[in-house]
Amino acid sequence: MKVAFIGAGSLGFTRKVLADILTVPEFRDTTQIAFTDISRRNLARVTKLCRRDMAANGVKSKLTATLDRRAALKGAHYVICVVRVGGLEAFQTDVDIPLKYGVDQCVGDTLSAGGIMYAQRSIPVLREFCRDISEVAAPGCYFISHVNPMAMNTWACTAHGYGVNVIGLCHGVEGGHRQIANVLGKKASEVDIICAGINHLGWYVQVKVKGRDMTGRLLKAFEKHPRYRETEKVRIDMLRRFGYYCTESNGHCSEYVPWYRKREKEIRNWIDTSSWIHGETGGYLRVCRENRDWFKTDFPGWMKAPPREYLPAKRTGEHGSYIMEAMETGRIYRGHFNVPNQGCITNLPDDCIIEAPGYVDRNGLSVPLVGDLPAGCAAVCNTNINAQRLAVQAAVTGDDELLRQAMMVDPLVGAVCNPPEIWQMVDEMLVAQARWLPQYRKAAAAARRRLAKGKTVRTREHYRGAVRFKVKSGAQKAREVKARQKKRSA
Repeated sequence: MKVAFIGAGSLGFTRKVLADILTVPEFRDTTQIAFTDISRRNLARVTKLCRRDMAANGVKSKLTATLDRRAALKGAHYVICVVRVGGLEAFQTDVDIPLKYGVDQCVGDTLSAGGIMYAQRSIPVLREFCRDISEVAAPGCYFISHVNPMAMNTWACTAHGYGVNVIGLCHGVEGGHRQIANVLGKKASEVDIICAGINHLGWYVQVKVKGRDMTGRLLKAFEKHPRYRETEKVRIDMLRRFGYYCTESNGHCSEYVPWYRKREKEIRNWIDTSSWIHGETGGYLRVCRENRDWFKTDFPGWMKAPPREYLPAKRTGEHGSYIMEAMETGRIYRGHFNVPNQGCITNLPDDCIIEAPGYVDRNGLSVPLVGDLPAGCAAVCNTNINAQRLAVQAAVTGDDELLRQAMMVDPLVGAVCNPPEIWQMVDEMLVAQARWLPQYRKAAAAARRRLAKGKTVRTREHYRGAVRFKVKSGAQKAREVKARQKKRSA
């Protein structure tokens, strides 16, 4: 079996998933691993660290690394993708430009202005990956994508990806499952769930403990929980209004609907500042920048730390290794996957990408019929799907009118901005990201000419958002991490 990693320079994720794969007994000594990345330095560092881990665990599987993507993909049976097209430089504009127009995002990588633009950068590149896979990988190769915006990227790759098998993976469902178990005073293994919807906006439509339906008890349980009642205010309010708990964090969820981040003075009422993931303005961007700087300054420390142990007890909940194990050994795996709907959720469009329960074995991935979502839950999903469809079509065709329309129907952007503001904001983003948007070459040039004549809409050039914190240096981050490690070991 050959497994290729595209974007392998993502240290934490690559190292973790490689360990998961090589923990499977059948894969330990017989798997070919190929790393590829566009950063020579990051690729070399991650390869060095992973080879050390493999040697320490006595693994005989071989790891190669190359900047030549097609060489890495040649003969691959599985391709794991974790790339960020445009890096943090482009990500910065996803957050900062919309903020001038009042679009306050915590993450900006799934929907809203940032997520829509991220899709415009990612989709052409992911389609190139699919083309290469179709040409040089093993027949039937699976493209396992962890790249946000998950729904839009998976939609583009399944509809326009040269016939490649595509599965989009996220761990949001598992996180919410653990929270639900926590408020019920149970272990996650004791709580049976059915969760379905779209990525980052799935709904736990059934929650049972020993066959007893607990769905109706969740609101009071969350309202009484000493931590979640502070950190998950948006999701609790969604539970209050729609009757079902939804996936993803407070900060993520607040961006996909029009109600919680549209008025500057009210945003603080819905977020918590104990962690970025609870709603901080630009929180994920800040953390990504800190982690990048930390990796740069503290890489020698990573090499001095004990190697990662390839033990079943330390295998993570990431789906990828379990999918491979099920397909190669026949051991059945149940998870939640991002795939085309095709009638699974009967009141969502057939062509959209859903996130729903599925089963994997030697026959591949099978998704059972979910049926109708509760009407309100489906309505919320459809507001996102409408924007996703337009954004995917825009990314594939390079039609900036479709891009602007996607922004207009986006729930948060539409709640905050009027049409002239949206048109000018898109112009700014096309110009700022032009180097990563080859399909918009003409549109970006026209936008540049319009902006050169002067902005027609006033913006808040130095607005920092409702709650935003300074980026910590790599040294500061390293000290914090070491302090936490010391506290845990004490």
